Amino acid sequence: MEQWEKLPIFKKAREVMDLVGSIIDSVEKTDMEFEDPIEAEMMQHNLKYMGMNASLIPAKIAGAASEDMLYDIRMENAAIIRKAARELITDARGLQMHGYPDTEYLDVLRKEVDEFRVLFAEWVKTFDCWNYSIDRWGLFNPPGVNYDDVDPDDDIPFNFDDFDGFDDL
Repeated sequence: MEQWEKLPIFKKAREVMDLVGSIIDSVEKTDMEFEDPIEAEMMQHNLKYMGMNASLIPAKIAGAASEDMLYDIRMENAAIIRKAARELITDARGLQMHGYPDTEYLDVLRKEVDEFRVLFAEWVKTFDCWNYSIDRWGLFNPPGVNYDDVDPDDDIPFNFDDFDGFDDL
């Protein structure tokens, strides 16, 4: 078992993914009448996006779980996770608006996503903001670091002649 599979946030993400799978199955088995074929198509898109968002969350957690990973990469994954979790709630509203009758399942999903949100916020607090490279896009730099700051590593001179074995390169 991988280390990230033991994380409470990953376990909760899998629970959410399984719940979304059950909701999708339930919606697909429900006889719903639509006045307009576009409504049925929108419902299918909702279900597709719910499944994609639910499976994206644990994948991105696994991708960001390494403590050695740079801060900006971890934060980028965290932003994608947050967006996917928030879209699950939006997708649930869409199902409800299109007449899905078993709203208690959607309430369970909302509760599970809210529990996930707390685990997520605690997990993000563990990211080492001093293990970073400057994000030149300016989105995921640690506090006090700007996209146009000079990278301290750029000031380190490197001379191939100082090292044996590089003569053959």
